[in-house]
Amino acid sequence: MSLNAELRTFYDARQQQIPAEIRAIMQRAGEELESSGQADRALTTGAQAPGFSLPTATGKTVTLKELLPQGPVVLTFYRGAWCPYCNIALRSLQQHHDAITQRGARLIAVSPQIPDESLSLADKHALAFDVLSDEGSTVAKSYGLAFDLPDDLAAVYDKLGFDLQRVNNGHPRTLPLPATYVIDRNSTIQWAFVNSDYTTRAEPIEILGALDALA
Repeated sequence: MSLNAELRTFYDARQQQIPAEIRAIMQRAGEELESSGQADRALTTGAQAPGFSLPTATGKTVTLKELLPQGPVVLTFYRGAWCPYCNIALRSLQQHHDAITQRGARLIAVSPQIPDESLSLADKHALAFDVLSDEGSTVAKSYGLAFDLPDDLAAVYDKLGFDLQRVNNGHPRTLPLPATYVIDRNSTIQWAFVNSDYTTRAEPIEILGALDALA
């Protein structure tokens, strides 16, 4: 089963568990985000990837400048450990991690959550790649991915107990669009996936194809 088929199956089952009034708020927020055109304005193929220096879940610092001389970087942005769609996507990337590294690439995941949350996520799913904390979504903003939740959806997330005030260290409204980039040694984005729909993610097989194209 492809990643997006798995996500769709989860989505269909999840919808039956969510009250109609909450589903309506989520749907309206999704439609407004899509109609805003932000996904179309985010960085895409051919652009220069902004540099970053971010902490890992274990306190190390990872910089794009230091990674690229070693090979291409697969950079994926996710919302946080509280997002079940992100968890499914990250598990799928872990399943393809060996194939990514065999192509000489480094896989990096970035979210706005604090390092402790990233560490819990990495341990839970036995992730072999770094998960970085972009508190305040500074890096996500530089890629054109950061957006603010509308008031009614933020209230829903609070009601569901996601506690974004804590896990995002005082930045509860700002999240990144789901996005994945393949960046070559020259910092050029050679492949990009950006979508305003958080239930849709980059297929790992397409990421591998983009890495093969670099070779």
